[in-house]
Parts: sequence; C-alpha cells; structure tokens
Amino acid sequence: MAQIEPQTFHALLFISLFACLPSLCSCHDNGTKIQGMFVFGSSLVDNGNNNQLRDAIAKADYLPYGIDFPGGATGRFTNGKNVIDLLGQHLQLPAYIPPFTHPSTRGANIVHGVNYASGGSGILDDTGAVLGNVICLNKQVENFEHVTLPELEQQLDNKAQQILQNYLFVVSSGGNDYSFNYFLALPTANLTLQAFTSHLTTTLSHQLKRLYKLGARKFVLMSINPNGCSPSAKARNPRRSGCIQYVNRANHLFNHKLRTLVDAILPQMPASNLVFVNAYKVIRDIIKNPASNGFVDASNGCCEVPSIDEGGNGILCKKGGSICANRSNHVFFDGLHPTEAVNAVIARKAYTSIRKTEVYPMNVKQLSQI
Repeated sequence: MAQIEPQTFHALLFISLFACLPSLCSCHDNGTKIQGMFVFGSSLVDNGNNNQLRDAIAKADYLPYGIDFPGGATGRFTNGKNVIDLLGQHLQLPAYIPPFTHPSTRGANIVHGVNYASGGSGILDDTGAVLGNVICLNKQVENFEHVTLPELEQQLDNKAQQILQNYLFVVSSGGNDYSFNYFLALPTANLTLQAFTSHLTTTLSHQLKRLYKLGARKFVLMSINPNGCSPSAKARNPRRSGCIQYVNRANHLFNHKLRTLVDAILPQMPASNLVFVNAYKVIRDIIKNPASNGFVDASNGCCEVPSIDEGGNGILCKKGGSICANRSNHVFFDGLHPTEAVNAVIARKAYTSIRKTEVYPMNVKQLSQI
C-alpha cells in the first residue's frame, strides 16, 4: 500500500472536521457531552508539534515511528496511536485532534480541539533545554489563550465560558522535569526531591487555575509513567537489575502529589471536575505480569535505539532502523515510550475503570457525562 505523506494525511483529517460540525450540538450515543479535547504535555501525547520546530532534537517524524499509524510517521512517539488518539475514539470524537503548530490548525479545524504537547517539554520553563527547541507548558497554555481561544469563540459564535465546559483539558507533563532537569542538576533543581516535587505541583496548579479562568471545567491529569523501568533508564544503569528505583521513587512522589492536588484545588475552582489517571500503576502492573495482559517483552524497546556512544541519545529510534516483528506484544516501542498496545490499555482504563487506584475520583466516561 502506498504511504500517505503526513501533510496529505493531516489535510484529509481536517476536511473530515467540516462534515462533523453538527455534532457540536448533540450528545454522542454513549452519553458523553464532550465535543473535543485540548491537550497539553510532552512526548507521550505530542502528535506532531515538534515536527515544525527548528533545532528540536526530540522528533518522531520518521520511520519506524508511525509504522502502524494511518499515514505513517506523523510525529507521534510510538508505533501507532498515542493515548490521546485512543481516548478520542472512546469519546467518539469525529477525528484526530490536530497539532497546534501545523499550518492548517486554524479556523474551523479547531472546533474539536487542539493538541499543544511538545516532546521533551516540562512543567518548568527550562526543562528540556538540552533537547534544543521545545514548547514548555506555560507557552502551550499561552498558545491556547492567545491564538486558539479567540478563533474558537469566533467559529462557534459564543463566549469561552459557555463553550469550553464541554471540552476535556488533558494535561500529561512532569516526567521530563525529572529526566531533563532535576536529574541533570540544572540550577532550578538545586532542591531536595521533596521540595522540587512540591515546586512542580504548585507550578502545575497555577497553570490549571489559569485554564480554569479561561473557561476550562473538565480536566484529565495523567500521571508520570514508571520511567525507571524504561529501557533507556536501565541502559544508563547497567549494573542494577530490574527497574531503577531512584527514578521511580521520584515519579511516584509526583503522582502522589498530583492525586492529592485533585482534591486540594477543587475549592479554588468551583463547578470544575478533575480526574487523575494513574498510568504509572497501569504500566507497572503490565511490567510485573506481562503475560496476563497479553505482552511478552516488558524490558526491551521494539525499535533499534542508538546509544550515546553510537551517536544517539538512548531514547529515540534510529531512522529507518530495524524493529520487532510483533509490536503488540512489546511494552516499549523505543527507549522510553510505550507501544500503541500499552496506550490502548491506558486509554481503556482511563475511560472505563472503576478502580480508584487507576482513576480518581471517577473515570473519564463519567466525567464526560457531567
């Protein structure tokens, strides 16, 4: 089958949006009122924003990324769909959410949401500086406020306070603040782990309140993954067996504070609802017992990942490099990012799980019906 160029594929997606405008006026047959999503975060949810960034090192606009995605490599850091794509399917959204930096993400093409996520970015402004050009979370929120929101109000002929209550605001950030900030001992990381983590969650709470003041009412907060179990983390610590615990302890601490934030911030954001999705636990459970979840390899990346000595960074796939034959039984696609198969488990549990250890205080389906 001939491969579709990413630009052509995005154009086809955008055309499909025009035909779906009437859906803004009705509920879906699953009872959800959600009309779209606005997505903020890093590479786990980036769907092509870094493609347009000059001097960005963190890019996935080449094969084997996208090997199982319609249209091939579009900038998603996995073999197929990321968790946002799959969550959108559960919500019965009519098309994939377009990336903010794509030239066509304007006008009528934004009515079902926009993705602002940038691979390598973090909650803090200086996170990811070692990766060249990235769009930090503050700038992502600015892009929503100053570019998208005025256009959305014009497209829907209404004020933000009325239209945004039926959009999900998904935030998936924080992991890079440890990997590419705290553990690199940058100036802002001259704190204890506890103090740094508190600084992260406090900064994030300010960003959530900013979105709330702009009209956001439904939030989905994604935990940090167990990055200490990633192939890249274990490759950097070859003398240690199993997952790298100091990395996971930091990630777990952040996730605990993020879950606590869900309750703590509500009095300051009346009439809002927040859902915490514990992707850390979902992935950790898969790694502990891969066979019970249909996986075979929970240790190795599926694609060929050049080490730093080989001119790579130990995380990203080699351009045109070899890949495993069966991506669906691998947990990791490259040195850090999960496969579509794992993303599908996270999205399904985020949408339907009734376990408070996986979603708190409700699941995304329940949130979408409020």
